[in-house]
Amino acid sequence: MIKTIEWTDDGVVMIDQRLLPTEEVYPVFRTYQDVAEAIKVMVIRGAPAIGVAAAMGVAVGAKAIDPALDPAGFDAALEPVYETLAATRPTAVNLFWAIERMRRVAADARAAGAGNAALVARLVDEAKGMHDEDIEANRAMGRFGAELMPDSGVILTHCNAGALATAGYGTALGVIRAAVEAGKRVAVFADETRPFLQGARLTAWELHKDDIPVTLITDNMAGHFMKAGKIDCVVVGSDRIAANGDVANKIGTYSVAVLARENNIPFYVAAPTSTVDLNCPTGEEIPIEDRPIDEVTTVGQRVLAPEGITVANPAFDVTPNRYVAAIITEKGVARAPYEVSLHALVCGKADKEQAQGV
Repeated sequence: MIKTIEWTDDGVVMIDQRLLPTEEVYPVFRTYQDVAEAIKVMVIRGAPAIGVAAAMGVAVGAKAIDPALDPAGFDAALEPVYETLAATRPTAVNLFWAIERMRRVAADARAAGAGNAALVARLVDEAKGMHDEDIEANRAMGRFGAELMPDSGVILTHCNAGALATAGYGTALGVIRAAVEAGKRVAVFADETRPFLQGARLTAWELHKDDIPVTLITDNMAGHFMKAGKIDCVVVGSDRIAANGDVANKIGTYSVAVLARENNIPFYVAAPTSTVDLNCPTGEEIPIEDRPIDEVTTVGQRVLAPEGITVANPAFDVTPNRYVAAIITEKGVARAPYEVSLHALVCGKADKEQAQGV
């Protein structure tokens, strides 16, 4: 299994996704500032993976605080750790979910009378536990999603929602992996996903390593292959899902969803319940990250565009819920009306028929 991120006594080890597929390098990030920078510059990316990285960043930061401080001073020293990590990327709600979870662990430890050393140990254990939980959640998600995949056919995916976007196994690619493990004969069309090329560099690399048949296409080829009857369904990940089922994912996802609807192809989203933001009523309230313009104007060291032109680079777009056939989570499959089914799954009060869409 690909090791996207790992806790060690020396620091947080992450595969540097900027160097894939040509180099497989695993640097160690020893401070919370280094972890925050790794998130910001996309050494690690993908909402679930960002959440795990943020949790480990909090733990690294806590380990570095002077243990001789009084509890109030120690807790105050944790604040810039939380704030620095929270300021890295605005769209992926898993980042803020993970930081808030670590805050609660610290508060609960203090309420139980824990000293500084015990608090740090609790934070480290929590971060490591979140890593393991994410992998298990992805596997559960895969089992639910595999049932929706064709017994034989071609699945289109956009961006990378695989092991590299999570602690391991993957969300959208986890569904595909689970379908293959269940004996289904599926192949994948992977959009290249401009401008950062997560599909070309990462998704194609993952699937090729797993011997899952993959065909790389440019983003503007998806409609052609849908119209030609070459694609049976679409499955993508998400960085934030609003309470009404609107889905934020990598820029270009909305176009794929519209094309899928036009060609009567089911469009599925796979994401853990930690990606569902019940405090965000609709996709209109989801903040969209703007990335540096050189991601658009260059590929590697090669300049593609004239100097001085205006460039836009939103990292995400929002797909309205009407285009989404189902949202696959580790707790089950949600279908419209999403205000009901997502709330049921996230809050654990599921009406089974509604939450499972049967």
